[in-house]
This record gives sequence, structure tokens and C-alpha cells, in this order.
Amino acid sequence: MSHAVPATAADKAAVGVSRIALGVEYKGSRYRGFQRQRAGVPSVQESLEKAISKVAGGHPVVLSCAGRTDALVHASGQVVHFDTPVERSMHAWVMGANMNLPPDISVTWAREMPAHFDARFSAMARRYRYVIYNDQIRPAHMAEEVTWNHRPLDVARMQAAARALVGTHDFSAFRARQCQAKSPIKTVHHLELMQYGRFIILDIRANAFLHHMVRNFAGVLMTIGCGERPIEWAAEVLESRVRRTGGVTAHPYGLYLVQVEYPAEFELPGRYLGPHFLSWLPDCAVDR
Repeated sequence: MSHAVPATAADKAAVGVSRIALGVEYKGSRYRGFQRQRAGVPSVQESLEKAISKVAGGHPVVLSCAGRTDALVHASGQVVHFDTPVERSMHAWVMGANMNLPPDISVTWAREMPAHFDARFSAMARRYRYVIYNDQIRPAHMAEEVTWNHRPLDVARMQAAARALVGTHDFSAFRARQCQAKSPIKTVHHLELMQYGRFIILDIRANAFLHHMVRNFAGVLMTIGCGERPIEWAAEVLESRVRRTGGVTAHPYGLYLVQVEYPAEFELPGRYLGPHFLSWLPDCAVDR
């Protein structure tokens, strides 16, 4: 088992506080995304900050996250950090936060970090999974945790089309209009599809993502998978650099942030890749 990198005395003295990193998972269907919203609009960040502040004896806590998820999107591998002058054991941060959180949010681990660690800016890559339930009949169970597609999907066609999206490209055609990223150029390290029974899983890892990028990938690939468009259409959409050529944005329910990667020096704990209901599958249980 790896050991956490302790914050040095110099790190602490510089700011007079400890920097704590947390692993977080949540079901996003009740929230308007991770980021704190206007008063009265539920967010994962607000729920976490309230819970952690209680563990800190009422001392205010402000979180920074590895990546802001959209409304209704889930996470099994979100990473956040906060600074606090309050001393607690790592066990106390985890268990205390969970006692004060709603049942659809959990803290999975806590580590004390050096002051130069940043949950967002230290991240090297992020990984998402998009889960499709492919059946003629809509599922009564997990209806908010998978995307239902009633049309038969050809996974081989989808995988062939996905190859065009791997690599460093201008992904403007897969970018939401409201995206605030400075550049549309991102590097997709892998985009693979797996099928288990009626589940089809898109597994995608990149250095960074544009707003709605994964959901727009899923929309294009499902359109190809059902035979409405040829395999070459994915490359054509990419090369167009125009969003309106890319068809529908897939529903957020099937999308999960499953992993954030950091330099080895930080030694953050490993955990199986989610979501939970797929964790028993060989390709989904561990990082590959």
C-alpha cells in the first residue's frame, strides 16, 4: 500500500494551514453539477463544504476540484482539496464528512498533501466512462445512472468510428457553445468501447475535456452504431470543427468521472474504476 506524501513543516509554515485532498464519489442526478450554484440550487460542492466545515468545528472550508461536472453527471473518482488550520486525523475527515453528507455523496479517502498540490492544476489526465443500456425496453432500475438507447447498436461500428477521435485534435465540433476553455485542442489518449450484455461502456482518457465533449462523442457514436450514419462520419464531424455538424448531445445520466491522474510524487491512493455496478467486470474493476 502506498503512503501519503506528508506536508513538510516548511509547506505548512508558509501558509499556517494543512492542505487536505479527498476522494469523492456522487450520484449527480439531484444536483446542478459539482460547482456551487446560486442560493437554493443544490450542488455537490456546497454539500461537501457544509459537511467538511462541520468536521472542522464550524471553520469555513472552500473546495477546489479536479474537474467541474455538469448537471446530472456522476463521479466515482473526483478529487478535491481544501486548506484548513484545524487538525484532524485522515480517518476523522472521511468519517465525519460522511456522517454529515446526503446519501448520494461520499468521501472515500483523505490525505494530507504538500502545499504545491492542487486538485485541478496538478492533474495530468482525466478519465470518464459513459454507460449505455441498449435494449428495446427502458430500464426501471438505474434509470438515472445509465443512458437508455432503444435502437440496436453495433459496437464494432462504434469502435471503428472512435479511432478517428484518438490523438491531439481541434475538438471544436464536440464543444458546447457555452464552453469556457481557452483552447479546443485536446489530446485523447484512448477511447475504447466494451460490451457486457446490454451494457455498452465508452471509456475515454484525455489530458483535459471540453464542455459536453464526452456526451457529444457518445451522441455521434450512437448515431453511427444504429446505422444512421457511416463510420466515416465521426472523422467528418471532427474535421468540420463546427458543432452543428455533430448531431445530438447525449443524455448526462450515463456519464461518470472515474479517475483523475496525478504525478507519482503525490502518491494518492488507488481505487477501482467505477461506476459501482460495473466494478465486478474484469475490464472495469481496475485501471488498465
